[in-house]
Amino acid sequence: MLAYGVPVEWLDDVRRVDEDSLLVLADHLPSEAAEALLELATGGKPALAHVAVPRANPFDHPDAQRRFRVMNDVEELERALAYPWEKWTIFLHPAQKEWVERDYSGPARVSGSAGTGKTIVALHRAAYLARVNPDARVLLTTFSDLLASALRVKLGRLIGNKPRLAERIDVLAIEAIGERLYEMQFGKPRIASRDLVRQLLADVSTSVARRTFTPRFLMAEWETVVDAWQLDSWESYRDVKRLGRVTRLPENADDALVHVCAGSP
Repeated sequence: MLAYGVPVEWLDDVRRVDEDSLLVLADHLPSEAAEALLELATGGKPALAHVAVPRANPFDHPDAQRRFRVMNDVEELERALAYPWEKWTIFLHPAQKEWVERDYSGPARVSGSAGTGKTIVALHRAAYLARVNPDARVLLTTFSDLLASALRVKLGRLIGNKPRLAERIDVLAIEAIGERLYEMQFGKPRIASRDLVRQLLADVSTSVARRTFTPRFLMAEWETVVDAWQLDSWESYRDVKRLGRVTRLPENADDALVHVCAGSP
């Protein structure tokens, strides 16, 4: 596994992975490791990533070529430096274009490690879909309002000369989409603030005789496990898959604390 590029801290999770959790795990691994595991899972035999082959130039290594562009002369470097920065922020590499314009005939998943261009591909894909489907509306979602705002700015740079195209593309955080759909069906949602949740956890924690769980741990459990997976019982909390996260509340924890961290504040 190390030779395929799997980090040491992920070895145990890779050994335990099954068909249901493979794609989830792949999202957390470096791109070369994820690709190797997916190829193994489909019966292939990927090339080893860390084979010690002497190379005069480290940039000749395939992994380096995936991440770096080596400038061949001063003129090429000057052209790159002179290129407007706002254009670089929406630059689509020719190798990425096929993912933008491909006909998937259904849902598709594009995975890769940080910095490989997934967000830019998604941005160009949204513009492409709006362009080739003139009567459709396109929704581009992300996990934070901050990133959604940044994407709207980049979308404006990408299709700034086609305002009617921009009118058919919505760029929103997924939470905002959920609130909008809820409000359409049931009215304004009442959502507990982060401060309120933190206070509820702190109140219960201080009432427990054995205070072995820090407020930070409890808040992290609530946000990344309980609320993220919409858990509503001790059994669901105990049995949920915890890729890359091992610590959990023990089964003999105080009942009040268990109820809070099992979805019943």
